[in-house]
Amino acid sequence: MSEKKKSKKSKKSVEGGNGDETLVIAPSSVTPKLDTSNWPLLLKDYDKLNVRTAHYTPIPSGCSPLKRPLAEYLRYGCINLDKPANPSSHEVVAWIKRILRVEKTGHSGTLDPKVTGCLIVCVDRATRLVKSQQSAGKEYVAVLRLHGPCEKAKLARAVETLTGALFQRPPLISAVKRQLRIRTVYDSKLLEYDADRHLAVFHVKCEAGTYIRTLCVHLGLLVGVGGHMQELRRVRSGAMDENKRLVTMHDVLDAQHHFDATRDESYLRRVVMPLEVLLINFKRLVVKDSAVNAVCYGAKLMIPGLLRYADDIDVNEEVVLMTTKGEAVAIGIAMMTTSVMADCDHGAVAKIKRVIMERDVYPRKWGLGPQAQKKKALVAEGKVHKNAEYPTPLDPNAVLPGAPKVEAPPTPAADDEEASPEKKKKKKDKKDKKDSEKKKKKKKKEKDSSDDEMSE
Repeated sequence: MSEKKKSKKSKKSVEGGNGDETLVIAPSSVTPKLDTSNWPLLLKDYDKLNVRTAHYTPIPSGCSPLKRPLAEYLRYGCINLDKPANPSSHEVVAWIKRILRVEKTGHSGTLDPKVTGCLIVCVDRATRLVKSQQSAGKEYVAVLRLHGPCEKAKLARAVETLTGALFQRPPLISAVKRQLRIRTVYDSKLLEYDADRHLAVFHVKCEAGTYIRTLCVHLGLLVGVGGHMQELRRVRSGAMDENKRLVTMHDVLDAQHHFDATRDESYLRRVVMPLEVLLINFKRLVVKDSAVNAVCYGAKLMIPGLLRYADDIDVNEEVVLMTTKGEAVAIGIAMMTTSVMADCDHGAVAKIKRVIMERDVYPRKWGLGPQAQKKKALVAEGKVHKNAEYPTPLDPNAVLPGAPKVEAPPTPAADDEEASPEKKKKKKDKKDKKDSEKKKKKKKKEKDSSDDEMSE
């Protein structure tokens, strides 16, 4: 009877007396698997990264990209803008700069004034990613107007023919030098064709810097009737496409006005995204909090600062360095493969290509070792220069403490005059004086002899 009472009592204490079993952590012999498939941005599938070590000291600095204060959120933000027709890309970016009242804006590749579609606008610190987005692949949907009748099958064959490396010369009105260059078209397919109006719609996946206007002219020549580009829309630029939170200029204006009027941040946070969305496709290296600031100052990432790393990393491959909170620190170039990172216990993992995070967001954690502290004390006393090598290299003739004294062999006595620089100088002056006196005597002698000749 007493055993039954005890079991009931223990059950009540575990359940907290309210019958809610969900609050209880049930004992288990295995560690439950962490599901990170729904974690945001760079932290997605964090559990699938290889673990170098799990030991590090968390530092209460920085924060998750989605939880940044609004001013900082905008400084590290980017906008996937649906560019309207007629204004140029430069004008659109200047307008956004004025609307959001920020210092800097940049875009991911120029669109002609009449072209619409994806234009990634980067704000302040995110402008450091503009270069990588400009050189990324692009996708377009174009409307081609043919100058005469053509069969659909013939046009479809022509569209599929113009893939791979193609020669192109930029159009007459273009922002670059008109010289022949090679651009790659990865894929192109005919979507629709209206034989009555001679209009065709086709989709192109191509390298950055490909002119679709020139491609349309080439298609017209290939089918033998001639043609030109009627309309163009960019459906993907780098990491962003038209299905990923595409916003219009009106959205940006309304969001800023809504925030100014009501101080409600939700609309503005939906329009502007953290810059980490552009880096999702990069392979990741997770950095310890204590190593973050050193990387921000341009130091290479070394093995002791590495926590986790992705699969299939090759040497010279671009990787993103991130914190444990999911913030992007820098874009780096890998100096080790994944297998070497797993086995090696020292060395450089990656060198820095572009630093993204501001300096001193995390505290400095270098120069805190015993030797560094000694050097700092000596520098403060003025005994050692701050750039001097410390500890100084050992003198080969120095006697180590505790070692037996060994008498040095007697050195041959050097000539006093040679040893002393002052004596050398005196000797030289004496010699010069003698030479000058000799010259004077010689001149006097020559003069006297000439005078004698004249008198005769």
